[in-house]
Amino acid sequence: MYKILAQINKLILPSFPKQRLDLAKAKKWQMAIIGYRYYVTCRAID
Repeated sequence: MYKILAQINKLILPSFPKQRLDLAKAKKWQMAIIGYRYYVTCRAID
């Protein structure tokens, strides 16, 4: 389930490291997306 969700996230959600976003200057909604993508990616690897 998480592998499918990770693939959907990769297609739909923006990739902030590719946009050179500084995490110290990220807004709360950007941090929420980063955290969500991290959580799903870690679960998909297991």
